[in-house]
Amino acid sequence: MILVTGMGVLAPNGMGVERFWDAVLAGRGAIAPLARFDAGRSAARLAGQVADFDAAEHLPSRLLPQTDVSTRMALVAAQWALDDAKVDTTTLTDYDMGVVTGNASGGFEFTHREFNKLWSLGSEHVSVYESFAWFYAVNTGQISIRHGMRGPSSALVAEQAGGLDAIGHARRTVRRGTPLVVTGGVDSALDPWGWASHLASGSVSTSTDPERAYLPFDVGAAGYVPGEGGAMLVVEDAAAARARGVPKVHGEIAGYASTFDPPPGSDRPSGLRRAAELALADAGMTPGDIDVVFADASGIPDRDRDEAAAIEAIFGAGGVPVTASKPLTGRLFSGAGPLDIVTALLSVRDSVIPPTAYTTTLAEDYRIDLVLGAPRSATVGGALVLARGRWGFNSAVVVRAVSD
Repeated sequence: MILVTGMGVLAPNGMGVERFWDAVLAGRGAIAPLARFDAGRSAARLAGQVADFDAAEHLPSRLLPQTDVSTRMALVAAQWALDDAKVDTTTLTDYDMGVVTGNASGGFEFTHREFNKLWSLGSEHVSVYESFAWFYAVNTGQISIRHGMRGPSSALVAEQAGGLDAIGHARRTVRRGTPLVVTGGVDSALDPWGWASHLASGSVSTSTDPERAYLPFDVGAAGYVPGEGGAMLVVEDAAAARARGVPKVHGEIAGYASTFDPPPGSDRPSGLRRAAELALADAGMTPGDIDVVFADASGIPDRDRDEAAAIEAIFGAGGVPVTASKPLTGRLFSGAGPLDIVTALLSVRDSVIPPTAYTTTLAEDYRIDLVLGAPRSATVGGALVLARGRWGFNSAVVVRAVSD
């Protein structure tokens, strides 16, 4: 059994697990005009930003010149997860601890700043840290170095599906014999060039109303809002966790699967349904064991329709509550799946399903029980978390309550 023993959250609407959870239940979002640069001439100008994050308050000064904002967030979230799990790394064997993270953007802001120096000032002005600060594996590397974790470690890149893939691979790593793994995902690409990359997808909402910009499954859905942040977890082998006297267990990573969509133009269905069914089978559970689905909820009508159809095919029309907190934070790329797992485990803890903020009118052909308006009281023993990445990635994770 692979347990979640620690959680760290750095989200636009809350730094820290409980602040984030309070905001989700209250429907308090952080979608706002982009403040990192003047985006007044952009077609889209709203983003989910972690506005109050000051890395200098949380990290040694020596780390600041060598890290992108996304790596700083990942380091802080990892520290909070380790603190939550009461892990004292000095008492554990370094090769018994690993790090597995998802990453969709790398160190966008850092590398774009250094590219600008290269082109405008010359190569002698480029930071030596550019050699690794841009890299997709940098968050895994920096967390590993900071905490002396020399066990098997990896980085997975699958756009928004990558965060769940990281957690699935962390579970595999523990099963292969590494007792403790720090895992999750954090992304940030809200600098001018990163913003241009977001807009190039053609899927970013151009609404200027924070409460109407990101409306998954709604008749008015017209794209998503990019955001930054994510979550990190500590996952452990159950026997090892109990042997070190772990103070609390948030839940179990019970099942995982990933699939890939057929090529564009194919008449075959997407791979989302199969990913969910494989994850359920991996967990040894049936659809009847799932009490809530945390949807990818892209806000893009075609993808919402496909996801609603996959959920209906597995659970039946309106057969399971479905929700998404992404309209409060924006689309967090590799950070989205891990943050949804945290939300799912908090739903298990508190017997409540948060609503899908801002969505008010479900599209007529979506036959799902989307939780709207207010939190819904419910006993949650099992939850299915879905994530989809651009270019065909689908991932699903099943989490389950653990009794003492």
